[in-house]
Amino acid sequence: MTTATGPRQRIALIGDHGKSPAHARLDAFRGELDVETEWVPTETITGPESVAGFHGIWVVPGSPYESKDGVLAVIRLARETGIPYLGTCGGFQHALIEYARTVVGLTDADDVQYDPDAPTPLIVPLSCCLAGEQAPLLLTEGSRLAAVYDNAEQTTETYHCKYGLNGEFVERLTEAGVVFSGWDTEGAPRAAEVPGHPFFIGTLFQPELVSAPGNIHPLIWAFTAEVAAHAAVAA
Repeated sequence: MTTATGPRQRIALIGDHGKSPAHARLDAFRGELDVETEWVPTETITGPESVAGFHGIWVVPGSPYESKDGVLAVIRLARETGIPYLGTCGGFQHALIEYARTVVGLTDADDVQYDPDAPTPLIVPLSCCLAGEQAPLLLTEGSRLAAVYDNAEQTTETYHCKYGLNGEFVERLTEAGVVFSGWDTEGAPRAAEVPGHPFFIGTLFQPELVSAPGNIHPLIWAFTAEVAAHAAVAA
């Protein structure tokens, strides 16, 4: 991953530090990663130049963000230019908003936390709140996410969220190319990815919450490994 002579690859942590319990957990272990990580407050994002020099983008929990437009801009940049992307909780939700707006053509798709009267309510309250809950996650065979778990069929993940994808739009997003790679036992999507991209995964669950020094979630390791590999190829 990291060379002995060159600088370590850099990941932008997109989020408003302190808004989520996941942030403190992330700060506790990120020094053990084989990459540099740097917080980028959403309100400071003005365009692609705000994340210039980063080799990976991680949109962390903490929605609604101070700058929704800033978050959507960096997600689009990562998706369209092949920068490895990980979105957890809010990063999952906003990746779906960006895709719906830009690829599907639902230009007014939104999260009801920002606009309770959104014409296209893509992100809505969950039927059952998952704040502080653990739940089974069924993995889609052949998906990139399933490969992270050695192609297992099921795992258990930790959540801290109250909002998720409106089920009315699952079919529309799937037809437009989104692969829903993780589901709950009732058939609601809990993870998504963009095929053909070096690494573009969003999860409603929060791998940060079960990570600690010496015990980091495999999805985070997979993401940082891809950041290093992608940066090496691009160099």
